[in-house]
Amino acid sequence: MGLPKTHTLDALSVGRLDHESGDVIVRYPGQVLVVRATGRGSYARTTPDRFGFPRLRRARAKQHFGYVTGDLVRADVPTGKWAGAWTGRISVRARGQHSMATPEGRINVSHWNLKLLQRGDGYGYSTRSEPSESTSRKIG
Repeated sequence: MGLPKTHTLDALSVGRLDHESGDVIVRYPGQVLVVRATGRGSYARTTPDRFGFPRLRRARAKQHFGYVTGDLVRADVPTGKWAGAWTGRISVRARGQHSMATPEGRINVSHWNLKLLQRGDGYGYSTRSEPSESTSRKIG
């Protein structure tokens, strides 16, 4: 069909199209939603050592200061090395000093500076652009 080789355009091409009678793909997607399974955390209540014996007990609660690991948050850090506005997914800590994954790396932020954008549902969502229609046409 002369289309670029992408997963999305392959999925569009798999359907029933009768090219001899004039069926064609009319519109190409500009952006595609990318969903990645991130999980909901571990249900283990102990951390084992290398021999499998319990080394320490983990916290019983998964939610700390209203946040759960995997929540998408916005952090407005007023001062310090990481001052500014940051958006990313957090890993909660019992003390309230949560760890946040950003495109620039991991930073520690206080729960006071966080605002919830989306609850962690076990998936990470992002978008990516699709390449435009190819100018080369493959015949045959």
